[in-house]
Amino acid sequence: MQNENIPSSKKLIYSFIAEKGTAAKADLLAYTNLTSSTLTRMLEEMIEEGLIQAADLGPSRGGRRPILYQINADYGYIFGLEVSRIHSSLGLFDMHLNPKSLIHWRMDEAMTPERFFEYTIRQIRMFLRDHGIAPERVLGLGIGAVGPLDRSAGTILDPLYFPAKGWSHIQICDLFQKETGWQTRLENGANAALMGEQWALRHENIQHALYVHAGVSLRSAMMSHGRIVHGTMDMEGSIGQMIIQTDGPRLNNSGNYGALEAYASIEALEKQAQTQAKMGRFPLLQHKEVPPEQINFDLLLQAQRSGDSYAQELFSQSATYFGIGLANLINIFHPEKVILGGALINSSQMYFETATDIAMKNAYYYPKYTPQFSKGQLKEAAVVTGAALNVWKAMEL
Repeated sequence: MQNENIPSSKKLIYSFIAEKGTAAKADLLAYTNLTSSTLTRMLEEMIEEGLIQAADLGPSRGGRRPILYQINADYGYIFGLEVSRIHSSLGLFDMHLNPKSLIHWRMDEAMTPERFFEYTIRQIRMFLRDHGIAPERVLGLGIGAVGPLDRSAGTILDPLYFPAKGWSHIQICDLFQKETGWQTRLENGANAALMGEQWALRHENIQHALYVHAGVSLRSAMMSHGRIVHGTMDMEGSIGQMIIQTDGPRLNNSGNYGALEAYASIEALEKQAQTQAKMGRFPLLQHKEVPPEQINFDLLLQAQRSGDSYAQELFSQSATYFGIGLANLINIFHPEKVILGGALINSSQMYFETATDIAMKNAYYYPKYTPQFSKGQLKEAAVVTGAALNVWKAMEL
């Protein structure tokens, strides 16, 4: 088996064409350092195999207009799957990583691993039937999941805060591979999201990027010199344990005191709102006769969007704390682009603007150094796209 860290000449050619969109032979000669005859032979072989095709003629460089090559979008197909706590997603992609079908569903108390697997398999079969794609044309399934993970074993270990029971030590790659026969690869969701967003922005040639997801938990991923930075543990939620106030509270009597997750996470927001409601605040929710212990994120979103001042204050405070934690990360990594995602970031434009304003003002060397902030291009499709890309990159040619 080819070592995926040492790509073949075909893979180099294929990846270059895919990332550029189209490429002429002269571009490929300069990139690969192959001889003209060897490159011509490889291009002919790849056309015969259906990997690439002649797309158009490029502008003249002093002679005949050159042939532009592009990858064949219908050579095969890849599934991307997101396993998350609030919503999960499934996408079917062509070789350009354009989605042919996407579906999102809510994770609730009934969505156990067994039900999740059965539901996903039904959706996979439905997608294939809808597009008339035979299963053997699928090159693999990529999974982006909340951590901690054992990526090499394809196992979700013991993540917190799933609404349903049973999400512990799930050999998720084996489950899907045995059912489908497809290559299945696991990556943590934050890394997958950053991979997907980098692909969407590949023409900007971003080399150093930070991705932070703010939702039920806080998750982060870092890219340096165009590569995801993997630690010795896939503990994507550890950013939430960043201490921002040494004598502060801790969430659920676990983790660090004064950790970021105790101030800027969905559960922290819910607990603060429940405490406020017990003291007689949130008249809007009292009017709906909602007991304090039943106040949840959905109700808080409704209150905030209806103009409830107490709800808006809670979201503003959460965004401020999140911005402080974000500034700490920026001061460590110095990324050129910061991409933010998750339910809290998408709760309102105010949350995004407050968090990024606080982060920017607390970044060292500001205003000389100012990273670009974005909600990303792919948003809810970032994880499934990156998960599919993970399979695409591992494809052997």
